[in-house]
Amino acid sequence: MNFAKKSLGQNFLTDKNIVKKIIELVNLRNKNVVEIGPGKGALTDEILKKKPKSLMIIEKDNFLANQLKEKYQDIKILKIYNNDILKFDLEKKILKNSEIFGNLPYNISSQILIKFLKFKSWPPKFNSLIFMFQKELGDKITCSFPSNNYGRLSIISKFRLKIIKKFLISQNCFFPKPKVNSMIIHFKPFKINNFRIKNINNIEKITNILFSNKRKMINKSLKKILSNNSLKKIPEINLNSRPSELNPDMYFKITELYEKEN
Repeated sequence: MNFAKKSLGQNFLTDKNIVKKIIELVNLRNKNVVEIGPGKGALTDEILKKKPKSLMIIEKDNFLANQLKEKYQDIKILKIYNNDILKFDLEKKILKNSEIFGNLPYNISSQILIKFLKFKSWPPKFNSLIFMFQKELGDKITCSFPSNNYGRLSIISKFRLKIIKKFLISQNCFFPKPKVNSMIIHFKPFKINNFRIKNINNIEKITNILFSNKRKMINKSLKKILSNNSLKKIPEINLNSRPSELNPDMYFKITELYEKEN
């Protein structure tokens, strides 16, 4: 039975060669694995073939979750959670050294990525995230500086994650066929960070303030965030720049100074 719910952003990956290519990005033997949005279990089947130590899957759709429970009822290493990933306390549930996969619903994929970026404990318990995004969003996440795609999500992601663009996936590899192509991105968490930022929410706040007027010079917006004394500590900044002309490290320096003042 082929069906998908538009409200859940469901597009099922049907190309077996692509499934294998995704799973082979990391060694899963004797590893703890998490899969977000397994759908009908295309990736799940391939993960189990790699003999992981454990596998946790999170599926929001009630019907699909029940189908998966029936399909894998004899697999002792597998735990199935019928939950909304955005409301699920994954940070508490995942085991150390986990590899995490996700064919993410296009409509909430950036929210899911942000959820991982905001884990309270860092370095986190996961070794890597292997996520599928709509190509347009993937371009924004993986872009270099400077570029037309450069923006808030790229900056926030680069604070905690090494971002590796792996490959594109044609829309023809899914059912139902989406209107756009997809991209696989491999994220690896940084163990050490050069910036002493206490709360990643402050990076989100700073980028939000500056990019809300992205066509204007940063002069006025920045003076609302930092005192003149703090601005003197970053003499290399050009106050006549636009938000897209500041590299990620500059945003991190601004956030550091903001935290010292507040």
